[in-house]
Amino acid sequence: MPIAEGAQPAPRPFIGHGVGLRVPHYAQALGAGLDVDWVEIISENFFGEGGRPRAVLEHLRRDMPVVMHGVGLGIGSAAPLDRSYLERLSALADRCEPAWVSDHLCWSAFGPHQLHDLLPLPYTEACLAHVRERVDAVQDWLKRPLVLENPSTYVAFADADMSEAEFLAELSRRSGCKILLDLNNVLVSAFNHEFDPHAYIETLPAEAIWQFHLANHSDRGSYRFDDHRGAVPDPVWELYDFALERLGPVSSLVEWDQDVPSWEVLHAQQAEASRRAAALDDRARGASP
Repeated sequence: MPIAEGAQPAPRPFIGHGVGLRVPHYAQALGAGLDVDWVEIISENFFGEGGRPRAVLEHLRRDMPVVMHGVGLGIGSAAPLDRSYLERLSALADRCEPAWVSDHLCWSAFGPHQLHDLLPLPYTEACLAHVRERVDAVQDWLKRPLVLENPSTYVAFADADMSEAEFLAELSRRSGCKILLDLNNVLVSAFNHEFDPHAYIETLPAEAIWQFHLANHSDRGSYRFDDHRGAVPDPVWELYDFALERLGPVSSLVEWDQDVPSWEVLHAQQAEASRRAAALDDRARGASP
């Protein structure tokens, strides 16, 4: 689904500020409800038929937009695309009609072996051509753009032809895929590989960035580790403010996956993301002639 030569990209959709749906908050979802703009689900957790996960999803889908976020596509893997996986992903999308479908810019399988990790790609022209071909195939299968997230990385390939941001920008240009900009991952990788996180953001095509992820990470001394444990830290909020100033309104999502807190604590994080975006918008309106 590449963009035709000379065509203008579709306007960026905006659905507000949401949270990642996790099991400890299922009861809240089915009871008092989730007072947020939208939720993101881990796609693979909802492949099964029936059961509590599907009941929660169907309940929420009546009230708010849902985004599907996968961890198993392996868009950069050398192994052929898994037809069974794509069938289940497409069936889930047909059922819940998500605002969009996302996954990670990574590889995760070798031959028949699923490594269950989000491993970095070699940022070369050859890899770019390989991933672009696979993105085109997935978008044709899903009949919708694929939204790809920048990973957090701890090693890099020595023979890269370009930076990760340049690779992602060019992949979006060639294939028409969109970008899920994980600001926590930018900071983790920027520390680990010694690059400027602001320059990373400025390299990406603004119109292709459809979503932000906001999360926490751990300081391991010589490196940063992306663990989604704890509240969004100040450096991520500061990078969020910078990204909003450059890009304008972008849908945001708070991720908290380890030691998941009470709903009230998570909701406060979502409210902070919404507050910061609204404050910036108010300042921009006040500065307009």
